[in-house]
Amino acid sequence: MSTTDWSSKKLFIEDLDVAGKRVLVRVDFNVPLAREDGAPRITDDRRIRASLPTIERLVSGGARTILVSHLGRPKGTRDPAASLAPVAKRLSQLLGRPVAFADDCVGDAVAGKVEALGAGDVLLLENLRFHAGEEKNDPEFARQLASLADLYVNDAFGTAHRAHASTEGVTRHIARCACGYLLRKELDYLGKALAEPERPFVAIIGGAKISSKITVLERLLDRVDTLLIGGGMAYTFLKSMGREIGKSLLEEDHLQTAASILEKARARDGVELLLPTDCVVAEAPNAEARRQTVSAEAMPADMMGLDIGPETAKRFAGVVLGAGTVIWNGPMGMFEEPAFAAGTRAVAEALASATE
Repeated sequence: MSTTDWSSKKLFIEDLDVAGKRVLVRVDFNVPLAREDGAPRITDDRRIRASLPTIERLVSGGARTILVSHLGRPKGTRDPAASLAPVAKRLSQLLGRPVAFADDCVGDAVAGKVEALGAGDVLLLENLRFHAGEEKNDPEFARQLASLADLYVNDAFGTAHRAHASTEGVTRHIARCACGYLLRKELDYLGKALAEPERPFVAIIGGAKISSKITVLERLLDRVDTLLIGGGMAYTFLKSMGREIGKSLLEEDHLQTAASILEKARARDGVELLLPTDCVVAEAPNAEARRQTVSAEAMPADMMGLDIGPETAKRFAGVVLGAGTVIWNGPMGMFEEPAFAAGTRAVAEALASATE
């Protein structure tokens, strides 16, 4: 299927009449924050910059723009360290216009701020994940979000695959839902890569859980030459092979799924599925814990895998350097902690070299 074929079936932001309308936009403002003199500071604003074309299109079209995002993993509780307030300030600087901020994302006070918006105004709501209903895709939470808007635009490619209230739930309550410019750009790239990839075609799949990527894994097996699997999900695959994985992340109810994917890979001619051959393990997921590098066939029962090891990183990097097309989704380990970021960094550096 060509890019044109699939895109003709989608609704895009330019297809919407936004003048005077309340437009709820799911963006990805999950940016890294550091503390400087006690105040939060954004250390990398690329995700905010990536959203600008969509926001500027809505502003120039006279929309009343309502932005929603998550930041970090507050797990359904209000955490001041995960507030989006610093993002509103930075976005205002980048847009060259005021960006209002609401200290919640649902409720009467938020609805009041939305109603006060004029044509061309922008409002950023507080972290969606301060409410457990976001990740649970709670119908009532989704309904409350949707009640703020007349139209919906998804421009958060990094979270579009998750069935959360702000990505899937709201679409059940808003009649016209469209893709933003960033989402379209990524989908165009993926459509071309999947339809006409330059060989060898390599997919790197990481992250925590198989359950969120089953369909992706199964479909990629029909297309790629090599599938590299890292991150927390790798341990469910290793466990399905009868390996000891210690205290590593395990989706026990998906052991059969992992085994089935491995079997399908073995049955396909010309497809290679690579799992970690060594891992960085620790007693706990923090830099202070005792850690070591071990073979994936000899993991200690009292430790957990938190990154691919140097042997795996070198092997994965070699595959990436020889690739014609690469699709990457998910880190190779707990990269948020520098002690467990080496594997993800090695693969990223190989990808950067390969695309020079």
